[in-house]
Amino acid sequence: MGMLCAVSFNRYGRLYYLDPVDLTPVVGDRVLVPTEDGPEVAECVWAAQWVDDDTSGFPKLAGLATDADLARDETQRKRKAEAKAAAKKLIREHSLPMKVVAVDHVLDASGASARTTIYFTAPHRVDFRSLVRDLGATLHCRVELRQLSARDSARVQGGIGSCGRDLCCATFLTDFEPVTIRMAKDQDLPLNPLRISGACGRLMCCLKYEHPLYQSFQSSAPAVGSRVTTPEGDGRVVAHSVPRDSVVVRLDADGSRCSCSRASVCGPRKAHDEQYAPS
Repeated sequence: MGMLCAVSFNRYGRLYYLDPVDLTPVVGDRVLVPTEDGPEVAECVWAAQWVDDDTSGFPKLAGLATDADLARDETQRKRKAEAKAAAKKLIREHSLPMKVVAVDHVLDASGASARTTIYFTAPHRVDFRSLVRDLGATLHCRVELRQLSARDSARVQGGIGSCGRDLCCATFLTDFEPVTIRMAKDQDLPLNPLRISGACGRLMCCLKYEHPLYQSFQSSAPAVGSRVTTPEGDGRVVAHSVPRDSVVVRLDADGSRCSCSRASVCGPRKAHDEQYAPS
């Protein structure tokens, strides 16, 4: 058991959880988060509070941001904007099929430009050696270009999904797990790419969330078309309702349909109840 707080480097961006140590940051406070390039300024979006989880493995806050830290962060943001504008201009001049997605800028101890990393997307591999030379001469610092995949691009840019919420990859997902069209088929979803694709153009990550539930249901529920005995009489299964853990049965008696729980029509469950039911 320990204390945790959540911070974000960008508004509505990914949340990072840290151990506040002896600090008590509240929502809106600017704090320092340790990174590979040194402490960076972030905003506290979830005040420090006690949690039941073990917090020994979480990174620790480096402290509250001072006026000097805030001024350095503002300078860094301006340099990022300048680098992004310069990159877009030079890409047009070089006629390269590239789209700038994000810019990461690192300052040295004196506050001067040290390194600029430009993330971009492209339909194929791009020879950007001349572009890097021109960017270095324009920005007066070392420049690196990194090509992102479609999923990584959506994670960096963020956005709103078809569900109306922020993209999972831009908020809480840490790794991209494989998503297949079989998951959409198992969930009886329309195989329309526009319906099952996310903002990145790939299959939606959320298809994997409920897939284990559908697999468990299909492994024990009677198949569509099979005959079953329900509390209301014999009939034939015509549909499944996985979220409700039930099946739809058309009764032989009058042709009406009824919804029955999976347990009430599952053969193994019924046999168990009959064997161990109290006499």
